[in-house]
Amino acid sequence: MIVKFLQAENGDSIAISFSDSEGKPRNILIDGGRELTYFDRVRRNGPLKKVIDKIKGSGENIDLLILSHIDNDHIEGFLKWFEQDKNAPSIIREVWFNSGEAIANYLKKPKNEDLNLFIADGSNVYTGVDEGIEFQKFLQKHNLDRDGVIMKDLECEDFNLKINVLTPTHKQLENLLEHYHEKTGDVRYTAAGNDWSKNLSDIIAEEAEPAFRFKQDRSEKNGSSITSLITYKDKSFLLLADSHPKEVCSALKDLGYSKENPVKVEFMQVAHHGSKANNNKELFELVDTENYVISTNSSGHGHPHKCVIARIVAKNPKAVIYSNYERVTDNLLTEKDKMDYPDVQVKLISEFNIEE
Repeated sequence: MIVKFLQAENGDSIAISFSDSEGKPRNILIDGGRELTYFDRVRRNGPLKKVIDKIKGSGENIDLLILSHIDNDHIEGFLKWFEQDKNAPSIIREVWFNSGEAIANYLKKPKNEDLNLFIADGSNVYTGVDEGIEFQKFLQKHNLDRDGVIMKDLECEDFNLKINVLTPTHKQLENLLEHYHEKTGDVRYTAAGNDWSKNLSDIIAEEAEPAFRFKQDRSEKNGSSITSLITYKDKSFLLLADSHPKEVCSALKDLGYSKENPVKVEFMQVAHHGSKANNNKELFELVDTENYVISTNSSGHGHPHKCVIARIVAKNPKAVIYSNYERVTDNLLTEKDKMDYPDVQVKLISEFNIEE
């Protein structure tokens, strides 16, 4: 199995390729990143387009396409693909996406109009404002929509693969439907710059103080992220999108994991590109791994936040932090960090090979 973390600007785009029990090649795409992930402004093919073209050229399909939630840094690449490739629906076999309509039907409540921006047809894409979009109409047109919602406790076993969905919860879907409103100009979504000049030892000491309080992200759309524990031939990994840690921790505990019995994974995707409000100490205590993947070029929001790296290192002083951009790998640690924690590594990543 190959898990590729595509360069998606400050977003997420993950391509998983593997063989089923009969040796047939299978493919999963999770999120599409920014528009440039598929096709950029100077007419060069982006990494998502290259992956899709390879799948098509091999006569294979996208067996599962997952849009974790309605954020432009997760959906734009898919929209650009749909806009430019009229044959896109022909290779998609199943889609997981919690549209506003699906959530309303599940909860038996009125729709939220802010969740009803949509693609008018297969050739014209209207992305609306930056904070959200729905592509359910496109799915309906091409018979790719599904009944029901994807949420906690869903367990799917197919193609020699097991997916345990951790989030969203019923309450998180309810919050998205009832409380989500488009936000423009909100400082929580427009902050820039990073805090990488801080030293890990200083942050760890600060967060050890009794007065320290973790403040969880309150974004309804981030909280609605589809997250999963994926197992392939007895080896597992965590994909956490932009999720909220409280609910992810609760889901892991419900699966029988604890600080004393953490879930053992080949790697974990650090939530929300390493945002300080989406990764708490408890989350890292519930996961047994050496490998932590952060997908972002650090534009826009300054991710990853240095305190998230500190929380990882406090749990695991031999952690390997992976990023898919050199800007992050080359600048994340200070010289003092390297002296204080000589076993911590920061590496560039393009893919993980899950050995069979």
